[in-house]
Amino acid sequence: MLFNSYIFIFVFLPVTLLGFYGLGKLANHRASIAFLVGASLFFYGWWNPSYLGLIVASILFNFRVGMALNKGHEQGRQRRGILWLGVVANLALLGYYKYANFFVENLNLVAGTDFHPGTILLPLAISFFTFQQVAFLVDSYRGETHEYNFLHYCLFVTFFPQLIAGPIVHHRDMFPQFCRDVTYRFGLEKLAIGLAIFTVGLFKKVVIADTIAVYSSAMFDATLTGAVPSTSAAWCGAAAYTFQLYFDFSGYSDMAVGLATMFGIRLPINFFSPLKSASIIDFWRRWHMTLSQFLKEYLYFPLGGNRAGKARRHINILITMLLGGLWHGASWNFVIWGGLHGLYIVINHLWAGLRRTPLLAWLPTSLWLGRSITLVAVIVAFVFFRAESLDSAVVIVSAMFLGGAAPTAAIPAPDMQLLALLAALLVLVWGLPNTWQMFANYEPTSIICLSRVSEFLYFQF
Repeated sequence: MLFNSYIFIFVFLPVTLLGFYGLGKLANHRASIAFLVGASLFFYGWWNPSYLGLIVASILFNFRVGMALNKGHEQGRQRRGILWLGVVANLALLGYYKYANFFVENLNLVAGTDFHPGTILLPLAISFFTFQQVAFLVDSYRGETHEYNFLHYCLFVTFFPQLIAGPIVHHRDMFPQFCRDVTYRFGLEKLAIGLAIFTVGLFKKVVIADTIAVYSSAMFDATLTGAVPSTSAAWCGAAAYTFQLYFDFSGYSDMAVGLATMFGIRLPINFFSPLKSASIIDFWRRWHMTLSQFLKEYLYFPLGGNRAGKARRHINILITMLLGGLWHGASWNFVIWGGLHGLYIVINHLWAGLRRTPLLAWLPTSLWLGRSITLVAVIVAFVFFRAESLDSAVVIVSAMFLGGAAPTAAIPAPDMQLLALLAALLVLVWGLPNTWQMFANYEPTSIICLSRVSEFLYFQF
């Protein structure tokens, strides 16, 4: 059930709001939470009810493991064994559904075998609810999780505004909100602010992202049939996809926060004008912020972070970004995309170090030059993120830098309408405040045409 569908906006959302606040007033908090959990599971099962059992089993398993980890009398190896059991079970589930076919395909290619695991349909949101619960288990092992209310845990995992595509929420941010009386009291201000933020996100998705998608899809789809773009068409098509994904993900992030606000819940910021970044390091502080935080806290730091010298730090960065790329999908294109960003970040660190030496310290700092270089680097990497095959991505990047073919009927030269649209979007991205700056006085987050309905791009991850 998509946020931008009629059934969601005019049926599911009003009914859920009425049920949540009505039970909060007439019954108690537990009734409201139970209703919202049920509504969230209905929302999740709308696409494919057969996977409801999977998410429910995951919740039951991880809650039980978390409770076992929290028991003080289980020390040392026993607790570590329980943690490993929980983490391995979660990753095995994710690995089977998301990466089994990818692994078998590559094994067949290398070993010359002919295994066929069959069609494995990827359950919605499995990456998000798996990572969220792995973090919960690790924090339980560390003694940082203090509340084990089953209904609260269920809502923590299933809360529908952030269930499908994030943000990845943390128990320490969510559980305290479930205990506050004010959460369950209806307020016109909550509804108005939430609805305003939701509408901004809906506009970004439906009017901007879906409009520019026509141009990006035309170029990327044509390369699958063997067409080769011109240099200008390759750059404009890649830039169009960058803006499409930017406004699609930004729109979803706005809508998630707006919906949560209507229910009196504050979600973390997940998207903060990343294309205004003057460096790739800053880009990753602003793009999918909760994923970046998760990778840093639960992967980069355990690998050693920057504690073992610069060389090891760079290796840890590359490993983290490669795995971050693979998290987005079972494809070498995603691995290359993550590897490129890892390489970008390493280069950024090396350059920052050189800038502090007497040799280069005199160079002036240019915000706009930094933004331009970062934008170009992001656009190039997104070619691999979007392309359906590695060959297609190579064709497009080659056309961008080595020269492409003459314009054809399959991939015509960019027209003035596309160029004007790209220029307008760049001005919009660089020149206007983002949603959270516009609504800052209302503190809706915790820091850190409608007839055409299309999926949000991050639903596939």
